[in-house]
Amino acid sequence: MSTEALIDPDEYQAPDTYTRFVADLRRSATAAGKPIIDPRMFARALSMDLQVLAADAHVHRVTLTRAQGSEKLQGFLRAALQVISAATDVNGDFRNALFWFRNEPISAFDYKTPEQLVSEGRAEDLVRYLRALKAGAVG
Repeated sequence: MSTEALIDPDEYQAPDTYTRFVADLRRSATAAGKPIIDPRMFARALSMDLQVLAADAHVHRVTLTRAQGSEKLQGFLRAALQVISAATDVNGDFRNALFWFRNEPISAFDYKTPEQLVSEGRAEDLVRYLRALKAGAVG
């Protein structure tokens, strides 16, 4: 049994690094005995209302508590993590990447936020965009 304290998803605060965030998600999944991303922990880290998360993932709000392993929900969470990871790689700051994901409209995508684009299933487009930014080919 692990000596680390269990993480309370309802009290979780985003750490300073993406690596730590993923480690926290992994530790929570291991403690719960389920290889899934805890939607409540994810939402808390991004200061996101659970109703908004459900809408973004195109699932009923009850899914967040009763069917956390739903492929639709988990697919959205994985895609969001992929984009947040790529954004962190580009700017080097996890907390800035979280802010960017939730709030910054991107002109190349009709001024939609990354959160909106991931909700629309466009995570791969965003990752390609971020790779181009990192390479210096965009903007």
